[in-house]
Amino acid sequence: MKKWLILAGCLSCTISSVNAADISAKLQRAMQSDIRSEAEVQRDANRKPMETLAFFGLQDNMKVVELIPGGGWYTKLLAPVLHDNGDFSIAYGTGRAEKAINGLEGFDKVKVLAPTSKLYNPEGADGYVLDNPDLGTDNVDIVFTFRNYHNFNAASRKAMNEAVYNALKTGGIYAVVDHTRRHMQPDNDFNGRRVDPVLAIKEIQDAGFELVDYSDLHYRPVDELIYEVGHKDVTGQTDRWTLKFRKK
Repeated sequence: MKKWLILAGCLSCTISSVNAADISAKLQRAMQSDIRSEAEVQRDANRKPMETLAFFGLQDNMKVVELIPGGGWYTKLLAPVLHDNGDFSIAYGTGRAEKAINGLEGFDKVKVLAPTSKLYNPEGADGYVLDNPDLGTDNVDIVFTFRNYHNFNAASRKAMNEAVYNALKTGGIYAVVDHTRRHMQPDNDFNGRRVDPVLAIKEIQDAGFELVDYSDLHYRPVDELIYEVGHKDVTGQTDRWTLKFRKK
């Protein structure tokens, strides 16, 4: 019996290694695609997409959602990896990303979720408001959001976290990366695009998630957490927390 268990374990490790190599190759091809601008390519060294997606456990047969995809930087990497075997969608504030991938070969399967959602910043508000956050899907393996958590006010962060929880399958992963703010630091003119990671953990756990891992992939000691993230001394080198949550 022990012999068979050892053999089964070795086979599992071999399959996992093959899968990881296959995903790595697909991601490498996506990173080398000529659809990416020079500016996008230059961000690879800082954003470390291969290491980041491996940390979060991306597989090419997963059902994946990317929230607030911006101009489509990660969209251009995730969609090709998931095209053949997986299911990939974007949601919330998708206009720029949709325009960036419109008509591109290999992006025909990208879905847009929550079409009635609305993301806006009322005058005098303490962050963006997210209306109608229901993603309208379920059994999702991973939901990604990269450097977006800071955008929302507390009520909308709560609504987004709950919507993600409802969309994920049991054991599904909520993958969150954002710019670091000092712990318990009040709002000021320089930290509006930064988030206290302790606050984020508390809020996401309050939605029902468990924190299962973190990574220092985006730790940047040069960032003293005193400047706005677009400041010339830290832009492109901000310290970011990288947190992995799981739906219980």
